Amino acid sequence: MTMDSGKAILLDGQVITFETIQQVDVPKARDGKHKKIITRLLEDIDQLVSGTALKVPLSALPDTKENIRSALNRATRLKGIAVETSSDTDNLYIWRTPQS
Repeated sequence: MTMDSGKAILLDGQVITFETIQQVDVPKARDGKHKKIITRLLEDIDQLVSGTALKVPLSALPDTKENIRSALNRATRLKGIAVETSSDTDNLYIWRTPQS
């Protein structure tokens, strides 16, 4: 690949449409829009004793309960934490489940 007036040219002579950067300069971490609430929930989940659940008011969530549940599910799977959730009209409930 060579550069021609700010555009990268591939070995076969085609010009790349978008700007190129060095791979080492690509950001590796991403702060999703739910990071703050998910971080707080994970911290609280770590403090739960067996037989207790978090009771999170839906009004305190920055997005829908479905989107927060999805983000929490992704985060807990990455960390290897088994949790379950339930909800009613006012609250989201989160508790740890035994890992098998």
